[in-house]
Amino acid sequence: MKTITIEGQLRTEFGKKATRQLRSQEQVPAVIYGGAQEVNFYAPAKAFKLLVYTPEFQIAEVQIEGKAYRCILKDLQFDKVTDTLDHVDLLELVGDKKVVATIPIKFTGVSVGVKGGGKLITKMKALKVKALPADLTENIEVDITNLDLNGNIRVEDVKINNVEVLNSPRIPIASVVLTRQLKQEEAAAPKSAPAKAAPAKAAAAPAKGAAAPAKGAAKK
Repeated sequence: MKTITIEGQLRTEFGKKATRQLRSQEQVPAVIYGGAQEVNFYAPAKAFKLLVYTPEFQIAEVQIEGKAYRCILKDLQFDKVTDTLDHVDLLELVGDKKVVATIPIKFTGVSVGVKGGGKLITKMKALKVKALPADLTENIEVDITNLDLNGNIRVEDVKINNVEVLNSPRIPIASVVLTRQLKQEEAAAPKSAPAKAAPAKAAAAPAKGAAAPAKGAAKK
């Protein structure tokens, strides 16, 4: 699994003033949870870029005063106005302690439904799992080869050794739909126009042989 290194310094001062001072120097406050003790530190904002601005699941090795902590990203905070990184929460990986992580899905194969003219719709990009650090992987492979038209792959269909998937089992991960059907789903079909009234029937013609009214008939 890909690992990035972050060199940090222990925090010795806390409070709003100390935190503002760090951020003014382009340093980001951070904390490591999950180990023998909580570790508060800071590091340059650029040191977190490869960990934060990526969809990949990675290990962060944080080096602080001669000690190394293997961690995964837990949470982030950004400034509401400037959108700069304000704070980072990391979870330390301890050998015999399970952790909860969000791991990207990697779809493999070509769906038979796509070969038949359908369109693949991916509905989830990652799964939330619980596992020992040794069982964590960069991604979770989901084979879509046998996914047919109008078929679905759901969370319950994903089986991973020694890993518990925490998402609701019936949630669809991917499906294949007909292109025409997809268009119908994206835009509701317009309501049909009301049927036009049938034209009134013409007045019946006089029957053949009927006597026509006499011209100039005498008035009574």
